[in-house]
Amino acid sequence: MAKATKKQALGRGLSALLKDPQNDIKSAEDKNADKLVGHIVELELSAIEVNPFQPRTSFNEESLKELASSIKELGVIQPITVRKLDFNQYQLVSGERRYRASKLVGLETIPAFIRIANDQESLEMALVENIQRQDLDPIEIALSYQRLMDEISLTQEQLSERVGKNRSTIANYLRLLKLDPIIQTGMRDGFMSMGHGRALINVTDPQLQLDIYEKVLERSLSVRDTEKLVREMQEGKSGRNKTTKASSVAPVYRKGIKEFSEYLGAKVDVKVSKKGSGKLTIPFNSEEDFNRIKKLIQGEV
Repeated sequence: MAKATKKQALGRGLSALLKDPQNDIKSAEDKNADKLVGHIVELELSAIEVNPFQPRTSFNEESLKELASSIKELGVIQPITVRKLDFNQYQLVSGERRYRASKLVGLETIPAFIRIANDQESLEMALVENIQRQDLDPIEIALSYQRLMDEISLTQEQLSERVGKNRSTIANYLRLLKLDPIIQTGMRDGFMSMGHGRALINVTDPQLQLDIYEKVLERSLSVRDTEKLVREMQEGKSGRNKTTKASSVAPVYRKGIKEFSEYLGAKVDVKVSKKGSGKLTIPFNSEEDFNRIKKLIQGEV
């Protein structure tokens, strides 16, 4: 307990030092900078602004209230990290949830590590620390990786070293950004997992990708079922394309094909030989879909 009291006293002493205009520390070479870097300082919440580089864009209110309740009882156990902007002005690098929760319970100060960093260093610190410590959704992580690569000019190999992740893992996250924005939003909202997203990445046709996404949500499909559906729908699409190339369907059949497709809710294909005989193909995606089509043909619906 005595050790904790000494640590808090040190923080208050440094806070007073920081408020003295004659000791305004702007770089690591300035006088007293060594007393600041690496130490915990009690900073006024009013002197701290949020970080525009923060990758997390939404904060769960219920979760924040729970953290606020914990802080009210036990205090802020893990200090936040800030960077110095100007005299008695700081910007969050990491710890925005702790910062927000502390404001919720009416705290005036918060323990903080102060870093002296430029915008690029701040961006890198914010993104890397948040990727490692926060429960970001897959799209937020992918966007953070992309920003690190774009704005700090890192290769996937260099990024792998910075965040401590395999290069293949980073590549898998980045591929998620190729998904349709609607699907990305679904992942961010928790409607489906990264595994579902990885299965859909293999679908290059944008409309087919959205069609499968809708079926995944409607049927609450597992990742394995989604992968199976992707294979079935891609094979079905490939088969339809081959049929179209193999035989040019005469106009007399086209109206009928359209009516069949609309009635059955499936893209019906017709292949006609030169002699006039032919074959009608009705694709289905599952046993449930098969039974639905069967009832329609038998007139039970």
